[in-house]
Amino acid sequence: MIMFKSTQRTDHKKKVVIKLGGSMLGGLNKAFFKELQQLQGSCAITIVHGGGPAINKALAKAAIPTTKINGLRVTTDAAIGIVAETLIGQVNPMLVGELNEAGFMAIGLNGQDANLLHCHYLDKAIYGHVGEVDEVNATVIEQLQTIGIIPVVSCIGTTSTRQLININGDTAASALALALQAEELLFVTDIEGIQINNEVIEKTTEQQINNWITSGDIYGGMIPKVLAAVGCVAAGVPNVKIVGHQLTGTTIHREKVTLS
Repeated sequence: MIMFKSTQRTDHKKKVVIKLGGSMLGGLNKAFFKELQQLQGSCAITIVHGGGPAINKALAKAAIPTTKINGLRVTTDAAIGIVAETLIGQVNPMLVGELNEAGFMAIGLNGQDANLLHCHYLDKAIYGHVGEVDEVNATVIEQLQTIGIIPVVSCIGTTSTRQLININGDTAASALALALQAEELLFVTDIEGIQINNEVIEKTTEQQINNWITSGDIYGGMIPKVLAAVGCVAAGVPNVKIVGHQLTGTTIHREKVTLS
C-alpha cells in the first residue's frame, strides 16, 4: 500500500495526473496545449514523464545495451547513472521549458526532491535498479499547485539507502494519482488509446485487457501502461484513460461493458 504525506486540501479543484510517454515529448502540439489550458482552469494538474527515446540514445552512445523484460527497462549498475542524468538533466528541463514557453507555470521535480518518491527494488536480480513506489510526499505537489504551478515529475526515485532508482513512468504516475487522491489519471500516448484490430476501444475492463494481453493484442510497452491503469481503477481512481494528444481515447471501467 502506498503511503503519502499530505497537507489538508486548500481548494476544491479536481485533481488530474497526466502521464506523458517519452515518445510524446518531442512532439507536443497546439492541440495538447489547448486541452491542457482548458483543464487547468478547473483542475490541479500534475505531469509525470518518461524518456525512453532519449535514454535509448544516451545508452547507445555509452555502448550500454538496452534490454526490456515485460515492458520494463532492465537498469544495470552501468545504466542507472545515465538513465537518471538523462531524465533529470535533459528530458525534464526540456519539458518544463516547453510548458513555460506555452504560457504555463511549470517546475521540474524528481523523486529525490523533498523525498517525493521513496521506493523499494521490484526485483533486483531480474530488473536491476528498477523500483516500485512505497511512499509519496504529496505535500510538495499540493503546495506548488496552490500557487498555480504545474509540477513536472521525472520517474526517478530513491531507496532507503539513497540509491537512485528507475521507476516505470506509468507506475510512477499511478502512485502519484493514488497518493494525491486524484479524480482522473490520463496516460497520454502517441496513439488514441487502446487499439484492437486497428480500431480504438472507447471503453474496456480489466478482464478484457487481460484477455488481450494473453492473446498478444496488447504487448510490449503497452502492457505496463494498461496494468497501471487497471491498478488505479481497482484502487479507487474514479476516471482512468489512455489517450492521445487531444486527451481522448480509451476509458478503463471497473464494471463490465459491452463493446459495439
